[in-house]
Amino acid sequence: MSAAKRSPLLSWTVIAPLLGVVVLALGWGRHLGAAMIIVTAVFLIATVLAAVHHAEVVAHRIGEPYGSLVLAVAVTVIEVALILTVMASGGHDTETLARDTVFAAVMITTNGIIGIALLVGALKFGLTHFNPEGSGAALATVATLATLGLVLPTFTTSESGPEYSTPQLVFAALASLVLWVLFVFTQTMRHRDFFLPVTEHGCTIKEDEHADPPSAKRALLSLGMLMVSLLGVVGLAHNEDPAIQAGVHAAGFPASTVGVAIALLVLLPESIAAVRAASKQRIQTSINLAYGSAMASIGLTIPAIAIASLFFFDGPLLLGLGSTQIVLLGLTVLVSVLTVVPGRATRLQGGVHLALLAAYLFLAINP
Repeated sequence: MSAAKRSPLLSWTVIAPLLGVVVLALGWGRHLGAAMIIVTAVFLIATVLAAVHHAEVVAHRIGEPYGSLVLAVAVTVIEVALILTVMASGGHDTETLARDTVFAAVMITTNGIIGIALLVGALKFGLTHFNPEGSGAALATVATLATLGLVLPTFTTSESGPEYSTPQLVFAALASLVLWVLFVFTQTMRHRDFFLPVTEHGCTIKEDEHADPPSAKRALLSLGMLMVSLLGVVGLAHNEDPAIQAGVHAAGFPASTVGVAIALLVLLPESIAAVRAASKQRIQTSINLAYGSAMASIGLTIPAIAIASLFFFDGPLLLGLGSTQIVLLGLTVLVSVLTVVPGRATRLQGGVHLALLAAYLFLAINP
């Protein structure tokens, strides 16, 4: 049988996640040796790559910006599941894990994904173009969500530490969820054209004419395998978590580095998808992925963690950022505004965002 007629079920993007689930089942609840840790890491990476493929198939079928939204929500489900799993295990410093992971996701998306996408696009095409109206609206929502969820708890006085009181936490969770839903409605219905890729003249780029959209059957298969892949990523990352924490301690890094590691893992599929979109001159898709992930990370994670902390977990939920983190967040918002307002960017803007990410990662390791 030729490769052109080979069943999609025989593709590595189907086989790898299924084998990943098998590896997950074999290692679940057990102390992993060095060999099993390596095998788990290999299948974790393969499952992440498979998730990217299936997300792109679904995105091609339903079109932008729905495709970016599907991946953003799926990745956020991973993030919430990992945070709740680690918190339920009662590990060290779990009261700050949600804050550390969400802030890491915000910095990685707004500086890492945006920066590498702009750099790749500028290196290949000279100048990158995107829609400033949609990008600006997304950035404003991210900044508001980050302030409500991560900055204000540092300055409120109802509790002694950087945490919300119960009424404040409920308000912040509801406000975050409402803002996220409002943005999704704007992005997918009322002003969808603001979030479509554009040319240098501001014209909307149509879907690839040389590549027909996948059939409904193929898209449904990819949607199902995307869910399987994301489940595999959650479980395999959970199995790797003790090794990650042991490595963090062995290296002498702060406990907050665990949150950074979780964010890097769950955002790998979107990072790869954003770079691929940028290489095809679809910077707006990359921006949709980055800001959409940042919004979902705050707008969905904070409410989920709030509910869990109120009803299932004892102890404080510390959401407020420290002074160094607030400075980095403020500088990120300022630089991002200067990036998106013109509607075009060069490799310099990409480099600036990547420099901010590097500063964040360095200071997370060496505060």
